[in-house]
Amino acid sequence: MLVSRSPEADFYFEARYRWSATCLHMELNRRNRQVSQSFLGSNSESILAQARIAIIGLSGGGSHVALQLAHVGAGNFVVVDYDHVEARNLNRMVGATARDARLGTLKTSVIRRVIKRVNPRAKVLAVSKKWQEEAEYLRDCDVVFGCVDTFSERQQLEAAARRYLIPYIDIGMDVSTVDDGFSIGGQVALSMPGELCLRCYGILTDERLNREAAQYGAAGGGPQVVWANGVLASTAVGIFVQLFCPWRNRQLRGLLREYDGESHTVSTSNKMAYLETTRCAHFSDTSSLGDPFWKS
Repeated sequence: MLVSRSPEADFYFEARYRWSATCLHMELNRRNRQVSQSFLGSNSESILAQARIAIIGLSGGGSHVALQLAHVGAGNFVVVDYDHVEARNLNRMVGATARDARLGTLKTSVIRRVIKRVNPRAKVLAVSKKWQEEAEYLRDCDVVFGCVDTFSERQQLEAAARRYLIPYIDIGMDVSTVDDGFSIGGQVALSMPGELCLRCYGILTDERLNREAAQYGAAGGGPQVVWANGVLASTAVGIFVQLFCPWRNRQLRGLLREYDGESHTVSTSNKMAYLETTRCAHFSDTSSLGDPFWKS
């Protein structure tokens, strides 16, 4: 027996079909444009689509990273943040809306929505807990982006990445007081297994860990630094693409880029010159490297 649909149902199914067709058309066009960018390599689409990327911390730079990776064509995400959206997040979190703040939407839900709107085919695992509680999700990732606030948490995250032999890209930004006002600075560091680490770069020090970034937030509870987060995130995504789809025959062993918020410039840190022949002494013990799951 044939069952007729109501006009409302017909409209729903037709709209859904058109939306699916539109998404497919957009996806094919995006892939064609990206493949045509030969400097990324002919297999860049496949590499990016198969990459599994963890983003820890989604309020500031992490939201920019997620959006840009979705545009690049990354296909698998693990997004981690235990918090929910508040009004104070709206000046720096890409994708968050006033409605999200009013409803207390999970930050992971917002970022999942951001990614899926750009790349509907992307797989997004949203972990709404502290990353330390679900650290095993990092095990299968190809790269970890750290967008966390505290030095102690960055130390833990880098150690976890080293444990699992995963490249770690760290984003750090600070608003601090100076004589005539405030200063904005930051850096993006690439920490590769077996290479220089955040302590080698001078980002992590005992002094900083002891006072735990006491200057962060000197500009107030919600500094409007969305543009600085965007600059640092763009730099980090660029490092990721260069790492996975190299357009030059040069292997990245480590990198430190510094951001000057007053001159609005990003440059390679002067530290890299004298660190060129330095070997990391903080993760040199081979017993501390490798996934313990595979140890006897």
